[in-house]
Amino acid sequence: MKFRHFFLYLFLILGLAETQAQQLPHILTPSEKLAAPAYFGSRTASPNAITTPPASPVRTIAEWEELQGFTITWTSYQSMLKEIVRYAKEETRVYIICSNATTVINYLASYNIDTVNVTCLQVPYNSVWSRDYGLWSAYTNVVDTLITVDWIYNRPRPLDDAIPAALATQLNTPFYETSVNPWNLIHTGGNFMTDGFGTGFSSKLILDENPTKTEAQIDTIMNRFMGIERYIKMDKLPYDVIHHIDMHMKLLDEETILMGEYPAGVADGPQIEANLLYVINNFYSVYGAPYKVIRIPMPPDNGQYPNTNGDYFTYTNSSFINKTIIVPTYGIPEDTTALNIYRDALPGYTVVGINSLASIGALGALHCITKEIGTSDPLLISHQPLPDTYDDVNPYIVPAYMKHRSGIATATLYYRTDTTQPYIQVSMMQSSNPDYQIGAIPPQAVGTTIYYYVEGVAVSGKQQVRPMPAPDGYWKFKVLGTVGIEEENVVILPKAPFPNPASAITCLPVTGKVGEKIRISIQNTSGQHITTVFDGEMRAIESHYFIDASQFSSGAYLINYETNYGIHHQKLMVSH
Repeated sequence: MKFRHFFLYLFLILGLAETQAQQLPHILTPSEKLAAPAYFGSRTASPNAITTPPASPVRTIAEWEELQGFTITWTSYQSMLKEIVRYAKEETRVYIICSNATTVINYLASYNIDTVNVTCLQVPYNSVWSRDYGLWSAYTNVVDTLITVDWIYNRPRPLDDAIPAALATQLNTPFYETSVNPWNLIHTGGNFMTDGFGTGFSSKLILDENPTKTEAQIDTIMNRFMGIERYIKMDKLPYDVIHHIDMHMKLLDEETILMGEYPAGVADGPQIEANLLYVINNFYSVYGAPYKVIRIPMPPDNGQYPNTNGDYFTYTNSSFINKTIIVPTYGIPEDTTALNIYRDALPGYTVVGINSLASIGALGALHCITKEIGTSDPLLISHQPLPDTYDDVNPYIVPAYMKHRSGIATATLYYRTDTTQPYIQVSMMQSSNPDYQIGAIPPQAVGTTIYYYVEGVAVSGKQQVRPMPAPDGYWKFKVLGTVGIEEENVVILPKAPFPNPASAITCLPVTGKVGEKIRISIQNTSGQHITTVFDGEMRAIESHYFIDASQFSSGAYLINYETNYGIHHQKLMVSH
């Protein structure tokens, strides 16, 4: 019987390998569902793979950092792939995984796309979804040695699963792989994002795909191989079949989350809202401040949303390529709105829309079919943009984290108050922390908008600016007039919980007065106390509290809000 199962598994895998030109979907095919347990159970280390964690601390790059390369696999959706190459090769070298380089080169030439800055690698593959099986670039000791990290791909597609090893050989980087117990981890790139400073985001799909691991064990593997010190996991969405966060979320920088938004109550909207509020109410950015949130529409497919059989149209499935960002479009009016949201959020970046109708029916767009490769010589710069201010008397201090393996030779702050005028240069000085450079912008009059960026030059001569498109790109803040603000005496009032019915993370929003006492508890329909959600003082006028409905039995519940103004009740249905 064991031999029978083995040959069935071998037949399925070889069948996949022989049909690499087919348009494999993002989801598991019926044959792959049969092959998956055997594949994951027998997965061994790739040739030349290091299967133990790096000895030095590791930092995985954020997508907006400097890239030396960008990868795609030349198979399905060539109408999209050619446009990706057209724009990506202007920013970095494009590595095309393909079966026949001549065919690719001729196809590109027929669309007036040359192969300057393009490398074709004739490597076997199964599918187009390079985000999910692609390599991860990371550095030892923050900015030292570039390494390549790879997980076990969460699909039994052995050729795809081997591509990161081939790219590591091409790049001549150490290759680390989470393929051998106790470090074996199954994961997928579309379900992971990082801020480049140790915070990671995923849906709880990562827990489902590793049933033999505890969450703590998963966190340890991600920490040791990728430097993820804080791993934020959000509940899966009801209508997102693949449960990849890149279908509704995008990190634009260390503190800014671009989050998809449905009309109220539509499709995955309620769970997206609950997940978002869970994140922003429970976690701060690397700067120790609340995350900034920008909303972008999740548009309908000919009037239909995923809950009514529409395709999963999304604008968050975009990709940074140095100073360019490519954004999926669908030939609909909402495209213009989405592209303008990106341009407003990322001044100076070249924002390019690429029609993604060809692939979105297979549950993926641009981010899903591309993967970035970090530079081998990073000069890392990070800065929390200055907020608007009422101060027109004191200088505006600009601290910037700058780090290069050779050290920082000089740092410069550039600012101006008129975009038609040249920037003014200010030398930055090293602070008591050698990784920080500090400059100051002179005080400006009320009503002034200040535009600025920073530049670092390493001892080796390596130069970098942030934002990366500077001087065309910049941060900005305004000097506001003094305005007296009186706090209103707001009576505490609960709002409707969502999602409702609930099955996972659920938000309980409350409007009230800061400092007012409130106790929130939940009881069942028999009046039995189930849990106390919160007992303390309101911390903000708009506060959000959370429960995990997966811990409750299905049925009806009553949420009680006890305040000095009385007791309010809200009904909640839990359905699994």
